[in-house]
Amino acid sequence: MDSNIVSVLEETLNIDLLDIIISNPVKKAGVTKIKIRPILLQGTLLFQVEQFEGKQVFHSNDSKEVIIQKAEVWLTEEFKQVEIRTKECQYIILISKKGKVTIKKKQQKVVGAKQNLTHNRTKQYLLQEGTVVPFLVDLGVMTAEGKIVHAKYDKFKQINRYLEFIEDIIPSLESVLEQKDELTIIDFGCGKSYLTFAMYYYLHEVKRYNIRVIGLDLKDEVIKKCNELAKRYEYDKLEFLHGDIATYEGVDLVDMVVTLHACDTATDYALHKAVMWGAKVILSVPCCQHEVNKQIQCDVLEPVLKYGLIKERTAALITDSMRASLLEILGYKTQILEFIDMEHTPKNILIRAVKTGSCKNQKELLQEYMKCKEYLHIEPTLYNLCKDNLTN
Repeated sequence: MDSNIVSVLEETLNIDLLDIIISNPVKKAGVTKIKIRPILLQGTLLFQVEQFEGKQVFHSNDSKEVIIQKAEVWLTEEFKQVEIRTKECQYIILISKKGKVTIKKKQQKVVGAKQNLTHNRTKQYLLQEGTVVPFLVDLGVMTAEGKIVHAKYDKFKQINRYLEFIEDIIPSLESVLEQKDELTIIDFGCGKSYLTFAMYYYLHEVKRYNIRVIGLDLKDEVIKKCNELAKRYEYDKLEFLHGDIATYEGVDLVDMVVTLHACDTATDYALHKAVMWGAKVILSVPCCQHEVNKQIQCDVLEPVLKYGLIKERTAALITDSMRASLLEILGYKTQILEFIDMEHTPKNILIRAVKTGSCKNQKELLQEYMKCKEYLHIEPTLYNLCKDNLTN
């Protein structure tokens, strides 16, 4: 292991450590993320290690010396990124494919950070209670003292869940920042924009990335209100504009596209825009999907689809699955994830796509896609928008 990494670990593995997150695995299979935090067991300082593998989490409590020994394997063979947060500073460690190590240190006191050194603890959120966040106060989720309003706790969890999805793709955004000075992010159909503010706050104010965020919506009153809030918070690189997803031409290149609850085919136009811009990251939560529901015809599935509610939900799932498949064909690593619990809303699917380059088996995947499309007798808008970018 690089001697500079050892020095950082020697310096930070103490009681002032907040957490260590090891991410960006070399292999897709196996452990995908490791979290480390200090704990006190019978007065002895140890470090609790959480290793995430699929839906399972494996725990161990290790000494400083054992952590450094394990890091020898983690950071030479298995992972390419480390984030270390202490009460006084933050380290970002990046390891290239050839083993080159880059270490960035930021001196930033974590205001309101509270350690919990007990063995078992409640879930730690990216935005934590006790740290006053202005937009959460205005939203009524948090009091002026930084306490979460009990009736708004579900909203607080939803915002943090959204930020967790963003946290997972930060390595992809950092790879873009290595090539340019500023990230451009567009949020289509931003609405009241509490998630847009959350994204800006986390990426710019907490992580200190140089970003420009544009929120786009058709409602003039919403745009006016959001711009007023952005000005009040002094979020200089967050702006809200009136515009339509299908026709927006305000920028030439975009690094990340977000579209939350864009209705029906508006989601398809947003995804098409993202593909044409070559966006590195796409986050999309579709809404009100009617197109495939109106088109779908399949004699084999008729006993199932004759029930209106079942047909509606099946058509929505098919729509999102085919969107995800098409993004894979276009060179994106795509996942379909659960955004929030079913008890809150049925619109709980998030499509997360990260551009990896060309698709190695594009021809085979496209053939499968076309068979499905023909079998169901549907003409998805996203396919028609993107078909010139596909090869048969």
